[in-house]
This record gives sequence, C-alpha cells and structure tokens, in this order.
Amino acid sequence: MQASHRVAMNTGILYARMAITVLISLYTTRVILNALGAEDFGIFNVVGGAITMLMLLNTGMAAATQRFMSYAQGAGSEEKLVKIFNVSIFLHAAVALVAFVALQAVGRILFLRVFVISASRIDAAWLIYQFAAIGTLVSILSVPYDAVLNARENMLFFAVLGLIESAAKLVIAICIVKIKGDHLVFYGLWMAVLSALLVIARAWYCHWRYSECRFLAARCFDTKLLREMSAFAGWSFLGASSSLVAHYSQGLVLNTYFGTIVNAAQGVANQVSGQLGALASTMLRALNPILAKSEGAGDRGKMIEASILGSKLAFFLIVPLMVPVIIEMPYIFRLWLVVPPKYAVIFCRLLLLRNLIDQLFVTLPSAISAVGNIKRFQAASVVLNFAPLLGAITLFHMGYSAYWIYVSYIIYAVASSLLLLYFVSKDCGMSASIYTWRVVVRSSSSCILSYAMGQAIHSLLQEGFTRLVLVVLSSLLVFVVSAVIIGVTREERSLLWNSTVKLIGRVRLILAVNSEGS
Repeated sequence: MQASHRVAMNTGILYARMAITVLISLYTTRVILNALGAEDFGIFNVVGGAITMLMLLNTGMAAATQRFMSYAQGAGSEEKLVKIFNVSIFLHAAVALVAFVALQAVGRILFLRVFVISASRIDAAWLIYQFAAIGTLVSILSVPYDAVLNARENMLFFAVLGLIESAAKLVIAICIVKIKGDHLVFYGLWMAVLSALLVIARAWYCHWRYSECRFLAARCFDTKLLREMSAFAGWSFLGASSSLVAHYSQGLVLNTYFGTIVNAAQGVANQVSGQLGALASTMLRALNPILAKSEGAGDRGKMIEASILGSKLAFFLIVPLMVPVIIEMPYIFRLWLVVPPKYAVIFCRLLLLRNLIDQLFVTLPSAISAVGNIKRFQAASVVLNFAPLLGAITLFHMGYSAYWIYVSYIIYAVASSLLLLYFVSKDCGMSASIYTWRVVVRSSSSCILSYAMGQAIHSLLQEGFTRLVLVVLSSLLVFVVSAVIIGVTREERSLLWNSTVKLIGRVRLILAVNSEGS
C-alpha cells in the first residue's frame, strides 16, 4: 500500500475512534463534575494534572524512540530494531525512576508553599498526588511499546485500546457516584489502576505480535546506539517536559491567584480543547512513521511534501468541529454542564483559537525530528515555553482577569510558529514562503470564511437547538466549498481524490470478502 493511502486509512481509523471517544469523554466530564463538585474537580485538575501531563509527555518521548525505529525500517535494518527496543527499555526504566523520585521531592514543596487547598481536603489531595506519581512511573515504562506500535503503524490496536479506555473512564465515573466515601480519592485511585492495566495490555500485545520486542539486553546492548538515543531522547525530553511543566504551571498560577473554582473552569476548558485537539496527535500518529521512514530511505522531498499535506489535512479535519463550538459555546456548555463554572466559556474559546494556530504547523516538529538535528530547536523551545507564563504572572500582579493567561498563550502560539518555520527552513530545506502560502494562507482563508458564515447565522437567530444545527451546517458547507476552491492546489485535489477512491475500493473489497466468508 502506498504511503498516502496508508496515512489515509490510519487517519480514518483514528478519526472514527476519536469521534466516539470525544462523545464518551465529554459526557464523562459532566458526570465527574456533578459527582465531585466544583471544588474537588478543581483539586483533581490542579493536583492530579500530572496524569494528563504524563500522557502528553509520553507522546513526545514515544515519538523520539519511534523516530529511530521508523528510520531503521526505512533503511531496511531489521537487526537494529531489536537493539533499539532493548536500549529504549533501559532508557525509560531509568527515566521512570528519576521522575518518580523527583515527583516525591517536588510534591512536598507544592503542598507546603504552592497549592491553595482547604485544610479539610489536603489529605485527599495528597493521595491524589501519589496516585498520579505511580501512574507516571508505569506510563513512562510503556513508552517503548507505544513507539513500536507507532513505527509499525498499527492504528487499529490504538483505536480499540482508546475505546476501551474511554468506556472504562465512563464506568468509573458512574460507579463513584454510588460509592460511599470520598469520591475524589476513589476516582484518583481507579484512574491510576486503569493507567496500569492499559500499560500491561500494550506490553503483552507487542511481545506477542512483534519480533523486535525481545529482552536481549546482554547481546543487543549497543553503547554507541545508547549515546545516540540518549542525546536525541534527552533533547526531546527537555523540550517536551519544559512545555508540559509550563502547561501544568498554568493551573498552579491560576490556583495561587484565583483559587480552585477557577481551576474547575480550566479543567473543563482543557477537557474540551483536549478532545477536539486530539486530531493533532491522531494525525501525527499516522504520519510520523512515514516522515521518519522517508528520511531514513534518503527521500527528503517526500518527507517535506508529506509534512505540508499533513498539516493541511489536520487543519481541515479539525475546523468543522472547532468553528461551530467556538460560536455556540455558551449554549453548548449549558446543554452539557447545565451550570458551567465561571470563566469556562472564555477559557475554552481562547484555548481553541490557540489550537487552530498550532494545527497549521502541527507536522513541523516531526519533520525536524525526522532529520535528527533537534538540539538548537529544543533549546530555543525551552526558553519560549516559559515566556507566556511569566507574562501572565506579570499581568495578574497588575490586576488583570484570569483569562489573560490564555491571551498570552495565543501570542506564544504565533511566536512558536515563526520559530518552527525558521528551523524547518534551516535544517530541513523546506521553503518557509511556500509553506506559508500553501498551508497558512490558503487554509486559514477557508477557516475565516466558515467562521463568518456561522457567526452571521448566529447573529440572525434566537438561541436554541435550531440555531446550533444551522450554524453547524452553514459553516460546514462554506468551509468545504472554500477548502476545495481556495484551500488546496490542483495537485493536492488530485492526490486526495485518488487516495479516497482507492481507500473506498479497498474497504469494499474487505466487506465483499467478509460477506463471502459468512
């Protein structure tokens, strides 16, 4: 199967999975918010935020290991895959141990000097933190298995496991309502148990399915490879961890200045933003192996073209979801949460705007990673990651409202995009002007036209379900038409059409074979 068709099929599988898990997760959030209340939900968001942060950190760390595996596959080196797996296991065991010890040391400082939590809930909050630390330990150990699945492009297993995870979280949410005792503690405990069970499932499947997943440390331990992977993973870890520390610190800053109630609003906004923005990681999960394999095979041009098309496709897939939600967010939140926390609407709107900017450049970090020269890019990213947080603290000292922290992150998104364009131009040989025209200008034009139409319908009609449906349909129609006419080039239209036709043909063949077999 050609690369473009594999990406289309894998993206389709993951997109279907995302559509189902988004609905389940959003309903789960409503159940949890009602079960815990705004204060405990805010506590879980600020104290147990390490669990969510860890998921994102794992994605970054898995991408580093997957780059080496995909590169080796592109170069046709089967023996090296076993060595990469064994070195990766050693590296992440060491990282997991260091992370666990660091979380224990940092936790004391956070609870003594940073967190603003009522005395009656401090013991429960400490237990939640310990559950998060244990979840961190087991989740880091799962990174090599995530890398194997990514490199092998096994998106069906990811989709199935994701559906099981979402269903399990909903069951946990429903069960804690009926349990007598501290709902917050039970919720944190079962979320940690679920994380551990998912790690065990990944490990068992990979050892059963893939030949490179063998523990041969004595025979396959390669010190030169260890140095290469350590350097690459170290810089990747530095960039990812600085980003996540800065992200997690948003909650600490908001907690310090405004209390746990505002953290509840932040938790709701992060939930919506995370679910709608999941397509970025979905797209990258399908595309990253293609980028690394192309670079490993010496085909830089194919890698660059895949990066351009990947960013554009990711943006096109997310706009029909985000634009109507941004326009109709107050009504949607009242339907969803009945009484949404203060600031939840404006937090979420600003977060989604930042996500839209990020989506336009979503594949560029993967392109830089595929080439392998990441030291300068990650060093610059570390400095940039903390700039909006410092800006927000300055604004809060001056008396500005809580939502200004998200305004500062929109400015950060623009600055980060310029940084990405500089490094892909310098290190990957990609033309910044061509990328800006083909992706940023063409794609954002379609988004703006879609928003204008949806906002026009919104301003003409009374609030209600009818207006929501009309906003969705009108913005979608304008976006599809403008994307076809403005958003894509003639060559891209031809490629997407051919890939779609072949994908439909492949699905029909599979269905026909299954029907004959039955």
